[in-house]
Amino acid sequence: MDLLQPDLLKPEGKIPPCPAPGSALTDSRGRRLHDLRISITDRCNFRCVYCMPKEVFGPDYAFLDRKEILSFEEIARVARIFRGLGVEKVRLTGGEPLLRRNVERLVAMLAEVPGLDLTLTTNGSGLRQKAQALREAGLKRITVSLDALDNATFAAMNDVEFPVERVFDGIEAARNAGLRPVKVNMVVKRGFNDGQILPMARRFKGSGHILRFIEYMDVGATNGWRMDDVVTAREIVDTVNAVLPLEPAEPNYTGEVAERWRYRDGSGEIGIIASVTQAFCRDCTRMRLSTEGRLYTCLFATEGHDIKSLLRAGASDTEISAFVAGVWHRRADRYSEIRTQHTAGLRRIEMSYIGG
Repeated sequence: MDLLQPDLLKPEGKIPPCPAPGSALTDSRGRRLHDLRISITDRCNFRCVYCMPKEVFGPDYAFLDRKEILSFEEIARVARIFRGLGVEKVRLTGGEPLLRRNVERLVAMLAEVPGLDLTLTTNGSGLRQKAQALREAGLKRITVSLDALDNATFAAMNDVEFPVERVFDGIEAARNAGLRPVKVNMVVKRGFNDGQILPMARRFKGSGHILRFIEYMDVGATNGWRMDDVVTAREIVDTVNAVLPLEPAEPNYTGEVAERWRYRDGSGEIGIIASVTQAFCRDCTRMRLSTEGRLYTCLFATEGHDIKSLLRAGASDTEISAFVAGVWHRRADRYSEIRTQHTAGLRRIEMSYIGG
């Protein structure tokens, strides 16, 4: 099974050469490397039930030591190398990236990389304080995770009693700072917040922001995922369409994660991210860099590829570029396409290490 190949790039064997300038770097299934998602911290101030459940990530949980995580300079260097390999988009994630001290300095460093589309995903808790500084540092767009409008439901999802009003304050601050449109991601879990689908659609319809619904996914090994908890993309679309008529919209680009639906009255759109029921592996263009400096070629990966050792051992940009090219050339991941009983026992890397 070529589902998720662990550490495909060992020291033995010839590393494929870097592509010529301007040429596309493709994997074993012809998928281009286009996006890099960088987790800049494994820490988060929320304990969302689908990501960092409190019973696992409790007060005594051992987060990474500072020396284990990549420095801003190392992250910026990796981003420049990936840009040289044809990557056009970098997304900063976590954990909660706004918990990383002086994150706006990192944004400024990455904003200097020519031709790089830079964005960030946050839970919104610190966005009111950081939005203006992020925009001034060069951030163009932002995504906010928000799983409910109702405070009781939102508190049940984040499990730290964080009030939803403060997230909305952050969204408004982002808008005022010029980070537009704000994308809002809602993970839908049956029995928890599925009753919030329509209220969320109503709240953001016509707002200028883009609401995206995400099927509850089997990421990591601690969130207690069951297929019975998944509210399918079809159910979500039907729920919204029954009250707020929708029509399908064309994707913005090949490999776009969200399936787009626009309101028939022209008042905006929603997106559906359906990696459980509508696998998009065949178009996946994303690599992930974990907090501690490992590359992952799939959100559902079991093992990664150590780039931090190269960074700290004095490897040249050319050597690191060849390493990345080798990892991507041999990539054959297609977890979502063949999700079966054969994958149920895999111990996948937690999302808090590699982002969403």
